Amino acid sequence: MKPYEIILHLVFSLVATAGFSIVFDIPRRHIVFCSLLGVVSWMLYILITPSLGSVAATFMGTCAIVFLSRILAVVRKCPVAVLLIPGIITLAPGSAIYYTAYYFVTNDTAAAGQYGFLTLKLALAIVLGIIVVTAIPMPHVKKLIRRIGK
Repeated sequence: MKPYEIILHLVFSLVATAGFSIVFDIPRRHIVFCSLLGVVSWMLYILITPSLGSVAATFMGTCAIVFLSRILAVVRKCPVAVLLIPGIITLAPGSAIYYTAYYFVTNDTAAAGQYGFLTLKLALAIVLGIIVVTAIPMPHVKKLIRRIGK
């Protein structure tokens, strides 16, 4: 990927996540952090996809964003969902859902099934990433963050 393409990806993921945060009425003091999480998730996705594929990249990006959201939620004193949902929106399988519906409507059932299965795999990767990281106990991380904050 060329440097200007990476910069464009950074800018568009930042703007898209900020727009999503504004539309869904995220408090203003959290919009910058939500946007940065969206940038991190998308950059991880585009960096990992060439070597491991889109499903693994989605899983790893989700794990990173859930972990960062949990830490930032403690630091920012807000619910994890406020940071997690906008931060993870860049990983949503929107194009796969679109192509599933498109090929279904155009009566290409083979392509519709292929994209539908990809959509299912991407959605499961997101769900599993959230479950895996949420299952990690965070009491030691919370104590460390509180010590740093003092």
